[in-house]
Amino acid sequence: MENNTRISGEWISGLIRDFIVTSPENSMKTKREEAAWEEALVGFASGADPIWQQYKEYVGAFHWTPWEVFNQHCPGESAGPEELTVVSWVLPQRKMVRMANRRNRTYPAEEWARIRVYGEAFNMALRRHVAGRLSEMGHAAIAPMLVSNWTIVKSVRFSYASSWSERHAAHAAGLGTFGLCDGLITAKGKAMRVGSVVARIGIDPTPRFYTDHRAYCLFFANGTCGKCIDRCPVRAITEKGHDKEKCRQHLGRSRKYVKKTYKFEGYGCGLCQVGVPCEAGIPVTAARKALERGELPPPPPPLA
Repeated sequence: MENNTRISGEWISGLIRDFIVTSPENSMKTKREEAAWEEALVGFASGADPIWQQYKEYVGAFHWTPWEVFNQHCPGESAGPEELTVVSWVLPQRKMVRMANRRNRTYPAEEWARIRVYGEAFNMALRRHVAGRLSEMGHAAIAPMLVSNWTIVKSVRFSYASSWSERHAAHAAGLGTFGLCDGLITAKGKAMRVGSVVARIGIDPTPRFYTDHRAYCLFFANGTCGKCIDRCPVRAITEKGHDKEKCRQHLGRSRKYVKKTYKFEGYGCGLCQVGVPCEAGIPVTAARKALERGELPPPPPPLA
């Protein structure tokens, strides 16, 4: 279906934000039907960006490039990498959700568990909405997390890895860098969820105002902080990084806690995402100011 509407980055950002405001699916499923999300950060990356091949080489051959996932699932709409754009968005956790989870030490607050289940259900609906509207406008689109063959792979290097990573898509789209706990630190912090769509459309890429994939983390920027280590209830985070297996096992145990305590089927943790300097913003001053100015940060000072 063709449409004369000009699709721009602003149009897509508006599409996402309008859906957040108007969709009845944006709910925590509480008695008061509180909204799961209030805002979004939106970024764009070219399907021809070399970073996708770098991911594939570093993570594993199973990790899709935008071209691979698009042509697998839109065979009648084949496109070259340069014809594709990855639309990525970040949904920052609301302040009341973050504050509730700060108070917990072992398992998630009810608000956080509700976001993990019902907030992510909305995120899935948002993926369908964005892909569907773009397709209606004549731009074939696919949400990688919704395809039937998306999978989690047991990885020698990373313990667990997936065929498409929303966090890595957001990093490619200039929305953030990684922290010690593997979370993505964005302009609105690390407490968030993320989604993406691959579309045959030309949108100018969002600049990446960082050259280091860990530029926003205090621990990697200057050796300070490490607060997420103490926030983890099972010591899955150390100065050496994130133990995904310990984390996964704890998430499994949280299901029993959520069902018994909050009386619904859910799970979650997120304790390392709150009560830390990167909870709601970029704690590395130079990196934050560089983003605000729209330029690359200065190089770090030489080692003494």
